[in-house]
Amino acid sequence: MHIFRAARLVLCLHAVLIAGCWRPGDRNQDDPASFAPNDSSSSWSPTSPTSSSAQSSAPPFVSPPVLPGAPDVATLVATVRPAVVNITVTEEASVAGDARQLPFDFFFGPRGNFGWGPPNHDRALPRRALGSGFIIDDAGHVVTNAHVVANAKNVQVKLLDEREFTATVRGRDPRLDVAVLDLRTSGLPTVALGSSEALRVGDYVVAIGNPFGLGDTVTMGIASAKGRAIGAGPYDDFIQTDAAINPGNSGGPLLNINGQVVGINTAINPAGQGIGFAIPIDDVKEILPQLLTTGHVKRGRLGVVVQSLDATTAKALRLDRPRGALISQVEPGSAAANAGLLPADNVLAVDDTEIKEPHDLTRIVARHQPGSKVKLKILRDRREMMLNVTLDELKDEPATEEPAVAPRAVPGKETPSLGVNVADTAQGVTVVQVRPGSAAEGILRSGDVIVEVNRKPVQNTAETLRQIEQAPQRQPILLKIRRDDHEVFVGVERK
Repeated sequence: MHIFRAARLVLCLHAVLIAGCWRPGDRNQDDPASFAPNDSSSSWSPTSPTSSSAQSSAPPFVSPPVLPGAPDVATLVATVRPAVVNITVTEEASVAGDARQLPFDFFFGPRGNFGWGPPNHDRALPRRALGSGFIIDDAGHVVTNAHVVANAKNVQVKLLDEREFTATVRGRDPRLDVAVLDLRTSGLPTVALGSSEALRVGDYVVAIGNPFGLGDTVTMGIASAKGRAIGAGPYDDFIQTDAAINPGNSGGPLLNINGQVVGINTAINPAGQGIGFAIPIDDVKEILPQLLTTGHVKRGRLGVVVQSLDATTAKALRLDRPRGALISQVEPGSAAANAGLLPADNVLAVDDTEIKEPHDLTRIVARHQPGSKVKLKILRDRREMMLNVTLDELKDEPATEEPAVAPRAVPGKETPSLGVNVADTAQGVTVVQVRPGSAAEGILRSGDVIVEVNRKPVQNTAETLRQIEQAPQRQPILLKIRRDDHEVFVGVERK
């Protein structure tokens, strides 16, 4: 009992000593405001707690803010929003009579027979599609996505102040997915076009549009990435953003924090959240004059098929590293063929613009007018060369689908070093099977046709096996194969 009393006494004395550290006039430790760096009553210093010269010093480990203040999104939106429009398109669509209501039909209108009775014959029913756009000039021209107004019978444009206009489609560019509408009026609010090149990854962006037909809606995020290729076409060069973009936002503006348009919201990833894509406004500004004057866009054409390079294929081509755009096919009679471009040439630059990725070549060439002359810097057999090319015109070609021809199940012969079974078929030297765990697994597949081995054409299985086995042991084998009607180079590192 005495021990407990002694312990209580010690604790009480300890508390008194601690409490005795506080003096009248000292700052309240529970009040954060009392630790303000400009408090003239006292100031903390690591060297001299009472030094008056340290009164303006900041507390330890506290840095000035990176940004002077939060972005004023409300003012930005109030300024730009009157120039953003909602678009309603009526089109005729052939819909099966027994179609059931689909998700989002509430917003986009009927698409079929909603009854549960016997199915009717197929019939053409009016369908409504919704989108967004923005006014770019005093003449009443509106920019939106080409797919928003595809097959449009009637286009209605509604402004923030409830005014409505019947618009005509002035021009469309399906390749870039851009369209220009004409409201045939003036004196409307307009947006300012900025620079997508100047946009930095991490910059704040704001999207305004008409998601799900709900009307004028604002979302905010950052530019998550630039130069994204999402498989939408040969001119993939999207800005990725986490600003919420939903169906109906298509054609609306993506704005920087200064209120300038840096992109056109055009695509979403249905498998993920917080992933949207916008067309860079710099690409749009390049084609706007043609859309306004002629209604369509003319582009230059080289006449080649390009492919990407991995480390093994680059090593097989004896390149120092994967770079540029590797030419896998040259169209006979094309601008490329007339200039002397060959398969396996690696294009490093067009004029003074470096080619970093294969799709850069397609985009850069397309920015030139047909008949214009460009200089290609290429690498051929480890030697740099310059070729002068007069570009052809890129024309729309009707898509033709041909049934795939499966290789005949014939007995073949295996290449020991690659683990590939090949056979002579009507298509050529065809890969019949790739042995699991072999060097070619994941690179070649059944149905591939081997056209060349180390830049030498092969006509039959025996010739192919001989070229493979006689190749230098320490060098990857470069194969040119035909797959899905396209020819590509692949490198195989032997095990």
